[in-house]
Amino acid sequence: MLAACRRQPTDSTPVWFMRQAGRCLAEYRELRRKYDILTLAKTPELCAQVTLMPVDALGVDAAVMFADIMLPLGGMGVEFFIEPEIGPIIPHPIRTRADIEAIRIVEAEEATPFVFEAIRMVRRELAGRAALIGFAGSPFTLACYMIEGRPSRDYAHAKRMMYGEPELWHGLMAKVTEVIVRYLRGQVQAGAQVIQLFDSWVGILGPDEYAEYVLPYSRRIFSEVKALGVPTIHFGTGAASLLELMAEAGPDLVSVDWRVRLDEAWERIGHDRGIQGNLDPAAMLAPWHYVEKKALDILRRANGRPGHVFNLGHGVLPDTDPGKLRMLVDLVHESTSRSKEEGV
Repeated sequence: MLAACRRQPTDSTPVWFMRQAGRCLAEYRELRRKYDILTLAKTPELCAQVTLMPVDALGVDAAVMFADIMLPLGGMGVEFFIEPEIGPIIPHPIRTRADIEAIRIVEAEEATPFVFEAIRMVRRELAGRAALIGFAGSPFTLACYMIEGRPSRDYAHAKRMMYGEPELWHGLMAKVTEVIVRYLRGQVQAGAQVIQLFDSWVGILGPDEYAEYVLPYSRRIFSEVKALGVPTIHFGTGAASLLELMAEAGPDLVSVDWRVRLDEAWERIGHDRGIQGNLDPAAMLAPWHYVEKKALDILRRANGRPGHVFNLGHGVLPDTDPGKLRMLVDLVHESTSRSKEEGV
């Protein structure tokens, strides 16, 4: 995994899945009957347990920390909770200058010590079996949640501030960016070996808006994290029109969804950086022959070029058969085995 992130040759194409920690696994569902998501994420022993589940169950090449992108908000003084079937809810949205001025910037160890303790536990348990991925939500996505107060279809409140009160927008983005830099630095210092930045809502923007209102902040995050010596991945949903700009932000890999062909996306971001993706998560609900066909097509488009990490185009769906995920991991590994290709 780490070699692929650095575009170095690998024995086979590495595989992991967004939202692999939990969701479709029976062991995770058993825990969820006892604990809510935030309790799992904030209890290091439980967080580590969930994070490690797919490494053994699915044979993936990386563990990704079980967490929620909203966790840093608590240290900022922004109250939130997770409403089942809806998502994050912020009772008091951030919409005025006073709201932004009230946001606190504290050391990450003070705000989210449970995250870093869980990372240390997972690294000890992994003992080199798989790489450990840490992550954060992007400043843009977090700012959207903070302004809207809940998931939205059009993010009208956020865009109203962005376009109508740009000074407030940039003030908020600067604060959120500083918090995320500290949060990710803490994850790396605790033992995270790769960092992924999730820009879940960036697809609502056009290229010009992204360049003006988002790119400077994403660029700072990647610059700060790369200075720590770990590879970085930039993921966005519905962001086919933004791929070149997302690459310009400075990640080592750009993670693409299924709405763009992998080889075409790689041409656009440049072969001087890696790519991650990009099977439609819903494909995993189809018969195996369809999954196999689509996965092999993605591998064909990657063409054995160093720097490809196989993943879904977004998170694992809850109804996905874990056995089929394991078959997919085996398929990717066996189809791209370098020893097989070399006749060893």
